[in-house]
Amino acid sequence: MTKLIIQIPCYNEEETLGVTLHDLPRELPGVGRVEWLIVDDGSSDKTVEVAKAGGVDHIVRHVRNLGLARAFMTGLETCLQLGADVIVNTDADNQYVAADIPKLIAPILSGKAQMVIGARPIGSIQHFSVVKKALQRLGSWFVRILSNVDVPDAPSGFRAFSREAAMELHVFNQDTYTLETIIQAGHKRIAVVSVPIRTNEQVLRPSRLIRSTPRYIFRSALTIARIFMTYQPFNFFVVPGLISLAVGVLTGLRFVYFYLTARGQGHIQSLIFAAILVSVGGFLIVTGLLADLLSVNRTLLERIETRIQLLTERLNSIESKER
Repeated sequence: MTKLIIQIPCYNEEETLGVTLHDLPRELPGVGRVEWLIVDDGSSDKTVEVAKAGGVDHIVRHVRNLGLARAFMTGLETCLQLGADVIVNTDADNQYVAADIPKLIAPILSGKAQMVIGARPIGSIQHFSVVKKALQRLGSWFVRILSNVDVPDAPSGFRAFSREAAMELHVFNQDTYTLETIIQAGHKRIAVVSVPIRTNEQVLRPSRLIRSTPRYIFRSALTIARIFMTYQPFNFFVVPGLISLAVGVLTGLRFVYFYLTARGQGHIQSLIFAAILVSVGGFLIVTGLLADLLSVNRTLLERIETRIQLLTERLNSIESKER
């Protein structure tokens, strides 16, 4: 019997959570059991009370606010512990149409995908500004380049995961999980597909991730840079290092040429500049090689953790059968 858990990360959502829960399904085609889980990320309002009144099956609480990414991972880990075969993540602001959940989980139930991302109709969402639409498209394009995963709406939080995919994901960023999970999925060869989904016209609250456009651009650029450095450290450091080294060598050759033809007079600036570029290039190359080794070590540790989880589940299954 397939068990599906719908998880909702929450932070002070007492005004919106009730509306979101009202639309969530309790039965789905091809699913034997549907449960709801709320991750209360240190809320100071009545979010938990609203969740209990709305019939939520599981509530996990952070003592303090740890951020959306940590709340997402807490939900994912709890769903795995509760035995979920499929996990659906949605937002508490009622942005996504809950009736599209069957469409979201269909590729997983049919075995065609391990991770499904709902693609919003960005161009037709009225409460999205022109700048926000442009940033969404630009961010999605950049993530496609880094991850080699064709995802038209990378920042979408309306997602579904198979149990196997959820075990593979480890989010290190503290602000958001959306970009990192896609890049990580591409890095780990997790099968990812996108399906078109709808959004509700009524906006219950403004976005908490985009409080100001300049700040959002800066944080997004920093997040993408950190993710690129984490998952492709060799390219992040070594490629700029080789460029710096090559320019430094060419600049040094320029100095040698003028030194020989002008009898050693002038152009000492070229020698200094060449030395700086060669030093920087060598430092970046060494850093890239060391970072790549650390990346390999991190990948091995993640695989070990996944295998331990699988072995633990098998042992628990054997023990339950013996009882």
